[in-house]
Amino acid sequence: MNHDTEQVQAMSFEAAMERLEHIVNQLESGDVPLEQAIELFQEGMMLSKNCSSKLEQVERKIEMLTEQDGEWQRQAFQPEAGDLIE
Repeated sequence: MNHDTEQVQAMSFEAAMERLEHIVNQLESGDVPLEQAIELFQEGMMLSKNCSSKLEQVERKIEMLTEQDGEWQRQAFQPEAGDLIE
């Protein structure tokens, strides 16, 4: 694992999303040399993977309270197909 990966994994979700937005803006501007664009793209992919992983971890921790037969019961959160962000 290289230093960049460790830095990305140590970032909070919010910081990673902010950095990812900055990278996307830079790449969309078109004013970035090819070599730098490749590096930014690679960093963006690491950030995206890290954010996705953090969201999956949180999703596994979320529980829903549902009422069944007049009693409240805890159930693991199960997103429906329409709830998924692609």
